[in-house]
Amino acid sequence: MAIDEHKINSLRIDRRPSGHGRTIAVVVIAMLVVGGAGTGGFIWWKDRTAAVEVRTVAVVLTASGSGDRTLLNASGYVTARRDATVSSKVTGKVVEVLVEEGMRVDEGQVLARIDASNVDSALGLANAQLAAARSAMGETDANLAQARREFDRLQDASRAGAATPVELQRSETLVRALEARLARQRADVVVSESEVAVWQQQLEDTVIRAPFAGIVTAKNAQPGEMISPMSVGGFTRTGICTIVDMDSLEIEVDVNESYINRVVAGQQVVASLDSYPDWRIPARVIAIIPTADRQKATVKVRVGFDALDPRMLPDMSVKVAFQGPADTATRNGDAAPRGATAALPASVLVQRGERDVVWVVHEGVVERRAVTVAERRGDSVMIAAGLRDGERVVVDPPDELKDEARVKEAKR
Repeated sequence: MAIDEHKINSLRIDRRPSGHGRTIAVVVIAMLVVGGAGTGGFIWWKDRTAAVEVRTVAVVLTASGSGDRTLLNASGYVTARRDATVSSKVTGKVVEVLVEEGMRVDEGQVLARIDASNVDSALGLANAQLAAARSAMGETDANLAQARREFDRLQDASRAGAATPVELQRSETLVRALEARLARQRADVVVSESEVAVWQQQLEDTVIRAPFAGIVTAKNAQPGEMISPMSVGGFTRTGICTIVDMDSLEIEVDVNESYINRVVAGQQVVASLDSYPDWRIPARVIAIIPTADRQKATVKVRVGFDALDPRMLPDMSVKVAFQGPADTATRNGDAAPRGATAALPASVLVQRGERDVVWVVHEGVVERRAVTVAERRGDSVMIAAGLRDGERVVVDPPDELKDEARVKEAKR
């Protein structure tokens, strides 16, 4: 039997892709490519525009190996611009103290409590008087409503000749008397509410709270002692504890009035704590107090640290060197003068291969820059090259920091 090849071929399935199928595939691939590019672009744009919060420190160049830039040397003490001995507003016996020396406290945190038993009793009495005043006002209000209805009934009867004028006047007088009584009782309620508020405030005054965040440096009272906002003698304390705001540390220096003309506001200063003599701390003059001490012939100068450090403690002795004006080349943004170095925290350095680099902040954007380290001194380093005076570098830079990334400087 002969095989009909034409019929056999007609039974085969044509698996060749049609033109319409190819078009759909091309469109789908194009959409995936565009979508992926858009997503990647958005992620790139977000990474570029999101500002990373960083801490910075200012670069202060000083001439190493010579003292020709130091105009004046002086000594002083580290002081806290904000510290307070916390006391109570009322006199009373301390029943609880919740702080110890060295403890960090937040603003509004409870530090101690005073005996409030008498205040509690007075507050209970004031609340009872308030409840009684409100009850009496409610009774008078009900009587007044009844008197008004009676007065309206008598008015209708008087028009019909069924009530005498005397009865009508007596009813009207009763209405007015009850209205006056209700007004007085409303005033009594207001007075009672004010009295309750006064005793509630006195109860709150028995709770002593921190006026600001800081560190407790002294504990002055114990449970069982009497405390008063003013000195009354005997064994009465005037404070619970002393709190110091460590973010407000600065230096106070007494400068001889004969040399005060060498000091100006904003002048660069290099400070060194007596406890850490090799640690050169960048600082600047905050203000010159416009008065002199006639007995010591000195003028007080406030000096602020460029960056704070946990090693700085109130009342530490410190020596300061007031620096002369920077070289013209340095002020114009050119290279630093030969021999000039900058003392910075070691945490500004980042290792990139065999080079030491830092992140420099300029107008909200960071730049990675290689530097030359002249010397390492504990937690600080001396940078000999790569930085300009007045620039700000990032302290403890995060790992995700990149060139030209946007940043914002954290508040101290």
